[in-house]
Amino acid sequence: MISSSRGIVFHQLKYSETSIIAKIFTEKFGLQSYIIKGARRKKSKISPVVFQHLSLVELTANHKEKSNIHFLQDVRLTYQYSSIPYDIHKSSILLLINEILYRSIKEEEVNTELFDFISNSLQWLDLRASGFANFHLVFLLQLSKYLGFFPKGLYSDTYNIFNMNSGCFESVIPNHPNYFNEKAAYQFSLLVQVSFENMLDVPLNSTARNNLLNNIIEYYQLHVPNLGTPKSLKVLKEVLS
Repeated sequence: MISSSRGIVFHQLKYSETSIIAKIFTEKFGLQSYIIKGARRKKSKISPVVFQHLSLVELTANHKEKSNIHFLQDVRLTYQYSSIPYDIHKSSILLLINEILYRSIKEEEVNTELFDFISNSLQWLDLRASGFANFHLVFLLQLSKYLGFFPKGLYSDTYNIFNMNSGCFESVIPNHPNYFNEKAAYQFSLLVQVSFENMLDVPLNSTARNNLLNNIIEYYQLHVPNLGTPKSLKVLKEVLS
């Protein structure tokens, strides 16, 4: 069946001397793998730029039932990033987000709300001239809603410990090491409550931002199987420090 869909490129790898396989999170079909024949030829009709990290595309492909891989017939950009490729801060944030998404989203089921969240967030970052230093922190927390482990409750004088295993703010230190202490739980709770538009209401210096990022990654590692430590994490910390 030949069909079209919007998509977000997660990953690509060489398939042969001239072809590639791309992992694309699509609006209509969820996460899918596509073979693009001849994509590595110099005169390919499909530009390699459309398969860069988190490119926003429209694709047409032959989707075969019960097949793990499909043949892509045509693809084009639906949105051309105007600042991300030329801004080291934004591009470093994009690399981390891409790595987390690629390792977190495995299902081939349709999730249009998740698709729209990712697409809209990336365009917001691209169009923002300043004030995006906390973007990756808020993005990852908001993403956890769609992955099923968004924090429950908020920090208070009584519930001043965040239990990463349960995903809840609690009043007693748990009998395991997977929790945030009072200070970390407070800052974490502040971020849970903000959006991209008001995220600078949470004042963070580079040290606090990196500590929070470590905490969020640790939280993800407990809830996303085989997440590991993102390779782009060290680079982002250095760029934003």
